[in-house]
Amino acid sequence: MKVLASYNIKGGVGKTAAAVNLAHLAAGGGQRVLLWDLDPQGAASYLLRIRPRVKGGGKALIKGTRPVDDAIKGTDFDRLDLLPSDFTYRNLDLVLDAAAKPARRIARLLAPLAAEYDLIVLDCPPGISLLSENVLRAAGTVLVPLIPTTLSVRTLDQLTEFIAGLPAPRPDVLAFFSMTDRRKRLHREITEKLPAQRSDVAVAVIPALSLIERMSTERAPVSAFAPRSAAARYYQALWTEVAERLG
Repeated sequence: MKVLASYNIKGGVGKTAAAVNLAHLAAGGGQRVLLWDLDPQGAASYLLRIRPRVKGGGKALIKGTRPVDDAIKGTDFDRLDLLPSDFTYRNLDLVLDAAAKPARRIARLLAPLAAEYDLIVLDCPPGISLLSENVLRAAGTVLVPLIPTTLSVRTLDQLTEFIAGLPAPRPDVLAFFSMTDRRKRLHREITEKLPAQRSDVAVAVIPALSLIERMSTERAPVSAFAPRSAAARYYQALWTEVAERLG
């Protein structure tokens, strides 16, 4: 079982769009996929038409009083399941802090699912917290969406420094440019230069496209409602690179 986390310190950079589209592409390719929506805003749950509510809330899952299996929901797509968000997830740091071995709790919860799923995708809230440390300790690969600006590149440096300070084994990091606009000179310069300077930046780029924004009205992945679109091809190119990293 592989674990992929879509994560960035910053919000509003395309984490959920990447998580939902890549999970759908992986399932379409024959893998058994679970997407865990860890963001209390529940955007991934909304996009996949699942009510963002977990009986007993995040506390019940983290404490083990409700099995993870019981909270998993099927989606409209073959081989793609969802562990929905819950607004109580906003308090997960407090619940994790009270757990035994709090930094490894998410990894321990996922371990029994290895027989059921080939890939688990974690859609994570922004920030650096005990929850994000859990995600980084559980994931084999961390996918980091970056808007091509100087400050976004700085957050990638901060994240890689943070990961370098974690105990081994540490996750592989793959950043990719998201919401890019080639009409902007800075966007063009950064998307051309950074992949040549760093091995942890993907070649695939996701432009700022209105079709991707339509996910919120279609409530489906781009690869589902517009499979022949340029946007779907961009996500397919990204998934190809991610799949190679996952091995």
